[in-house]
Amino acid sequence: MLISLTVGKVDAGVAVLLTEDKRLIEFPSILLPPSISSGSIVDITVSRNIASETASQKSFQALQSSILSTYGQQSPSPPVLRCRNATQTSIVLEWDPVSLATAELRTLSLYKNGSKAGNIPKPMEMTSTKLSGLAVDTEYNFSLVLRTSAGMYSSEKLVVRTHKMTDLSGITVTPGIMAPPLRESLSGAVDRIGAKIVENVRIDTTHFVCMEGRGREWEKALEMNIPVVRPEWVEGCEREGRIVGVRGYYLNADPKLRQVGQGVGFQSPQRQQQQRSEMGQGPSMPNGPLPNRGPPQELPPSTSTNYFRASNQLPPPPSPSERGSPAPPPPAKDTPRDAPNSQTSASQSTASVPASPERESLPSHTTSTEGIDEQSSQTVKPTAQERGIKSPRREDSASMVEVAL
Repeated sequence: MLISLTVGKVDAGVAVLLTEDKRLIEFPSILLPPSISSGSIVDITVSRNIASETASQKSFQALQSSILSTYGQQSPSPPVLRCRNATQTSIVLEWDPVSLATAELRTLSLYKNGSKAGNIPKPMEMTSTKLSGLAVDTEYNFSLVLRTSAGMYSSEKLVVRTHKMTDLSGITVTPGIMAPPLRESLSGAVDRIGAKIVENVRIDTTHFVCMEGRGREWEKALEMNIPVVRPEWVEGCEREGRIVGVRGYYLNADPKLRQVGQGVGFQSPQRQQQQRSEMGQGPSMPNGPLPNRGPPQELPPSTSTNYFRASNQLPPPPSPSERGSPAPPPPAKDTPRDAPNSQTSASQSTASVPASPERESLPSHTTSTEGIDEQSSQTVKPTAQERGIKSPRREDSASMVEVAL
């Protein structure tokens, strides 16, 4: 196809060509002959290049196939989360290496009970993490969320429960420098409590046991903030049947800080009494012979009577022969406190004063009731004249006292 065009204007990069119907066409001036100027007429031939078009189509199809095979058939894999170890207050989680295919990594986040716990640092290198400060005997849900340029991928939820205080299977011990016999004893104690021993310090190591603070593994345990304890700590856990504190078992700790309990089979007296009550049994007598307190001591009648009167705040009971006796003499003056016999007689004399017919009131006694000693047992019994005659109302109360005695 041949087309004749008139050159209207020629610039450094673009030439303006005019068609016969006065239409403007911008044409690259570099494709025109060098002698072209305004008003020149040029003929341009236009034809389709089939060979070049076919080659270009083949090249484009090859490129599309390469993109499909590289990016369309492989995608990032969801992370696989599992529990490596669990203790009373910590959980160690691990997962397979992250597979991104051809996508770019954005973040790898850990979720606990539906809430974001944080991002994993260096997700292409790290494949485990440790969570501390958890509650004892509590259930937790964990999941990993992988965010990439190809989308977001989540792992399945992992349910983990922390151990009870009596479950020692989560303890992982790394032994340090110690004597061979002590090492064998430590291995036996660890096997008996159901714990594990690993030779090197790892992320799931819970305690580093040694007798001397030196060595490469000891330094690594300090860097990872792992407790360094003596072998007696494992023996304490075995003796108590539960995990014990490490404060008294550090290398330089005072042995007095160790809290030694009663063992697994110990039960307090309150717990034993509760079990008997549940079984319908009464309280049991203490085991072993009773303490020897000597033969029982009998008190004189006057002493026991005085003690009963003082404890019940009642006047002394008169005898039948005393009821018809004349009125007693006036009470004697107060005697010093260091004379118990005279004080007892004075208090009893004061208590025997007859009441007025208008109003009667019981006397107040000052006899001590803290205990009876030899001096109080030797108290002289007052005579009938010192006691005097009592009113009819007091006779009733006195007769009740005699019946009770």
